[in-house]
Amino acid sequence: MNTLPLANLLSGGWLHIGPPYIYINIDPVLLHLGPLAVRWYGLMYVVAIVVGLWIIKGYTERKGIDQDMVYRIVWWCIAAGLIGGRLYFVLQQPNLVDGYLLQPQHILATWEGGMAFYGAIFLVIPTLVWRARVERINPLVLIDAGVLFAAAGQIFGRIGNLINGDIIGYPSTLPWSTVYVHPDSWACLNPATCGVPVQPAAGYELLINLVVLGIMLYLARRVRRPGILMLVYLFSYTISQFLIFFTRANDVVSFFGLNLGLKQAQYTSLVVFILLLPLTYWVIRRSRPIPVGEVAATYGIPQKTQPIVATEPAENEIPTPTEDTPNQQEA
Repeated sequence: MNTLPLANLLSGGWLHIGPPYIYINIDPVLLHLGPLAVRWYGLMYVVAIVVGLWIIKGYTERKGIDQDMVYRIVWWCIAAGLIGGRLYFVLQQPNLVDGYLLQPQHILATWEGGMAFYGAIFLVIPTLVWRARVERINPLVLIDAGVLFAAAGQIFGRIGNLINGDIIGYPSTLPWSTVYVHPDSWACLNPATCGVPVQPAAGYELLINLVVLGIMLYLARRVRRPGILMLVYLFSYTISQFLIFFTRANDVVSFFGLNLGLKQAQYTSLVVFILLLPLTYWVIRRSRPIPVGEVAATYGIPQKTQPIVATEPAENEIPTPTEDTPNQQEA
């Protein structure tokens, strides 16, 4: 097993901040356990799940969702997020047929890189609606908890991106530009981006995630209308993705023959933004603030009732006199 180069981290060997740029010299592989490579990005996934559960604990308790229910639901969402994120990435690739459909083993090869967070959103939200119906709770309350979890978890995902060097911006001379110098960094797979100062697109997303999480935590204690957190998160994500991709060095693509100089994620953001407008109208019309003292998760949701089972009196039990069964002393 390789030892962690902690001394390098403490001495600045992993990270050097200017002048003039931010130099990142981190191996994406944290350590080796025999043939198994433990990667920073995988570790960040684990940290994201743990912190996400901790962040939503108080919220779910206030809304009447117990921890056992949270654990039952979260594993379905993790699976849906991984599957959706990977499949949406694969569907966007120009070599979809030759690289994936004719070689399906690469579809599951997440270690080769490639997750699209929009795909996770597209699959996790229906999963939350389904689990809410199974658990007999308000779907909007559960989705609000889910986006709070996502907002917290994304922070660590972006830290993993910064370490990996797998989100590359355009070449830049800004003093906060990042320079990846480790030969095993994802940025160094392409000589054009290895050792070259680029826009820290993942860093921009990290800062936005922190701001959005702060806003959502503030609203989570004050807003009583289910669905508002969902709208805040989805609008902030679509708008931020559209803007940040102007700094990311992804390929410009056409959209149904239209060449607008945009990237795939920007077209997706435009479509999602348009779809959010009628969703916002629906939430405002259909979702009502939960009255004080009511349990938000189950308010207005019919619950299963336990049938009342009649019991036969025991043989030696004396029936209680009623108007229909006169007392024997009066006979």
